[in-house]
Amino acid sequence: MSDNQDCQPDPEILIKLANARMPFGKYKDHRLIDLPEPYVVWFSQKGFPRGKLGDMLQMVYEIKVNGLEYLFDRLKSD
Repeated sequence: MSDNQDCQPDPEILIKLANARMPFGKYKDHRLIDLPEPYVVWFSQKGFPRGKLGDMLQMVYEIKVNGLEYLFDRLKSD
């Protein structure tokens, strides 16, 4: 497999991430990708939750700090 193929995001994961919602706290029911960057950075400093939510928040963190939010513009469903 070439390096170029290794860098391709999995569309299925991106769609799930685009529509995943925060299950608790101040931003309950907000899309994870729409969480304010400082909030996601706080999680990165304090520690992401365990499990699927933590994995997804860690992906959101990487997306936000690298300015890739535009990838989700067409993926969000109402």
